[in-house]
Amino acid sequence: MEDSAIIDLYFARSEEAIKETATKYGKMLKSVSLRILRSIEDAEEALSDTYMKTWNSIPPTRPNILSAFLTKIIRNVSLDKLDAMHADKRGAGMIPAILDELEECIADNRLPVPGEGMELREILNSFLEKEKPESRKIFVRRYFFGSDVKEIAEFYGIGESKVKMSLARSRERLKVCLEEEGVTV
Repeated sequence: MEDSAIIDLYFARSEEAIKETATKYGKMLKSVSLRILRSIEDAEEALSDTYMKTWNSIPPTRPNILSAFLTKIIRNVSLDKLDAMHADKRGAGMIPAILDELEECIADNRLPVPGEGMELREILNSFLEKEKPESRKIFVRRYFFGSDVKEIAEFYGIGESKVKMSLARSRERLKVCLEEEGVTV
């Protein structure tokens, strides 16, 4: 089923919307959550929460790209769940490793001031638009989907060293971009 038809089902408040969402995107969404949570049970719970949040968000929201909309929701649900599960055990798992890599670009780890978040989002979007397609795909797969270097290399059919080099160069370009925009690094 086309995304526009699925969105129309949400607007019609038809429960078929969730069924069609699960059929088309369930496997991908569960994979994203599993990479973050590392537990099938927790990933399935995050997936259920994602369907509920989607049901409550559409309407009024009409996403332009349903897959991106859903991925953002499950990513945030999974990160919130991970944060709650490990509030007293910082330093375990994939997320801290990813954040450590990005720390060289964004060393100021304070919470964003209201209004700054949108600006940072715009800077990141602008940065990604300027990246070459291959570098952009690798960067997003690593820092948005949480894939490890081996998974990225296998997915794109390239060597792990090429992935590592691409990520290092992208982080360096991001650091320069952020400095040019006045973001503390």
